[in-house]
Amino acid sequence: MGSRRKLILLAVAIAALFAAAALGVPHSPDGLRALVAPLGTFATVAFVAIWAALTPALFPGTVLAAASGLLFGTAIGTGVSIVGATLGSALAFGIARRFGRRAADDLSGARIQRLQERIERRGFLAVLYARLAPGVPVTLLNYAGGLSRVRLRDFVLAIAIGGAPRAFAYTALGGSFGNWNSAPALIAIALIALPTLAGALLLIRARVRAAATA
Repeated sequence: MGSRRKLILLAVAIAALFAAAALGVPHSPDGLRALVAPLGTFATVAFVAIWAALTPALFPGTVLAAASGLLFGTAIGTGVSIVGATLGSALAFGIARRFGRRAADDLSGARIQRLQERIERRGFLAVLYARLAPGVPVTLLNYAGGLSRVRLRDFVLAIAIGGAPRAFAYTALGGSFGNWNSAPALIAIALIALPTLAGALLLIRARVRAAATA
């Protein structure tokens, strides 16, 4: 099977997973809570498993984190969110690595190969910066990591560390629903807003420098 065809089949499979999740899984925190709450003491394990399964289907992690806060509260929910998100990212990474990595290498030119080598040398930091950067969808970052030469260990560690602040933020918002003046809610809002503001300032600075150079 040709390399291009393999990548197309991988994309089709991801699209099919996305469609199945869109049609068969509640897309609101309340709906997910209603789905998992009846499981009682097994709810945390079930929720982690659901999160891991939904991540390759490009299901929004913000909804899952908010549902985790509603179900388990901020303290326990944050741990559940970090574990679920990390396992889900590792699963999506593994799918891309198993079914698309060789095909991606075959289709890469010399320039892409050199870029891959640089990313591989800075694997942990490259993934960490991408995970912390505002506006980078982690669902797509998972598959991009699998198609790259980043080692799984470096990828998982960077995803867990880089994703922890946002996992706490959205989990805290879910756990503080209706009580926006609470300390966890205010910290969560700050964690969400500050990276976006910092990214905007860095973009403005880069454009000013480019204009000055021109």
